[in-house]
Amino acid sequence: MKVGIPRALGYHRYGVLWETFFQELNIGYVVSDNTSSKHLIDGAKNSVDESCLPLKIYMGHVASLAERCDLIFVPHFRRLGKEDEFCVRFWGLYDMVQNTFSDSKLLSYQLSSGKPGHQMSGFVQMGRVLGKSPARSSKAYLSALKHQQSYDNYRLLQGQEALSKSAPKILLATQPYIAADSFLGGTLARLIRSQGGIPLFPDAWNRKLCRGRSHEISTDLYWITNREILGAIQEARLQVDGIILLTAFPCGSDCLTNELILRRVRDLPIIQILLDDGQGMAGLETRIESFMDMIEQRRSQLGNAVM
Repeated sequence: MKVGIPRALGYHRYGVLWETFFQELNIGYVVSDNTSSKHLIDGAKNSVDESCLPLKIYMGHVASLAERCDLIFVPHFRRLGKEDEFCVRFWGLYDMVQNTFSDSKLLSYQLSSGKPGHQMSGFVQMGRVLGKSPARSSKAYLSALKHQQSYDNYRLLQGQEALSKSAPKILLATQPYIAADSFLGGTLARLIRSQGGIPLFPDAWNRKLCRGRSHEISTDLYWITNREILGAIQEARLQVDGIILLTAFPCGSDCLTNELILRRVRDLPIIQILLDDGQGMAGLETRIESFMDMIEQRRSQLGNAVM
């Protein structure tokens, strides 16, 4: 038996958890390749036109696994707590994949509550489907959770190390599945580095702390990853030189979040970049070069003012 894991959406938040769980149960699995233009093309063919760019990419990853695996792993996410909901694309992901790839068998667990043990029970149920006992599945889950927490702490340390450097630091305020995707956030990160800057993402700060600080900008926002973006901006305001609001077309939750940020964060340079199916590199390069020039001028002016 081989389980296929799409390298998109939730994978960039829980990938270590999932992979370690299957390893602990001695279940064969394969993770799809890094995102490429082929994933986008294939995903667009298997999506309605109104789908957002990350969802089209996800469907492309599923398509790349459909003929190679016995089961496709598609978790069903709704919320982590009363005030922490995932975007609706996560709510309907399982049904969309099931109806689009009707010949493929799916493996899933549900995350719809912040109650202690809820996630574990989902993994135990998934273990039953794979023919594993509850005791073994529980042990595998606890080991996987420990590995995921270690990785998350490592990412925090990486972020803090980056913040200690003297080069211009730019916060890419974006969703984790955009930030960690080499085809999306990775492209912007490479452009920033090529201009001598240091790209930072919201996971450079503690997620729980960021969700708490998000109320300083908005008390009404309930999408978990958008709240983490708001909180990361509050954490970063005295530590970074500029902010790039990186959004994938046509994301409604990000559009609302970006408007809140633009209205209430006035002490740092901010630009918006919208990624879509036809995005060209030339336009991105020009905008990043101009933004980094502005950042350097501002740093020079602030340095002269201090002197």
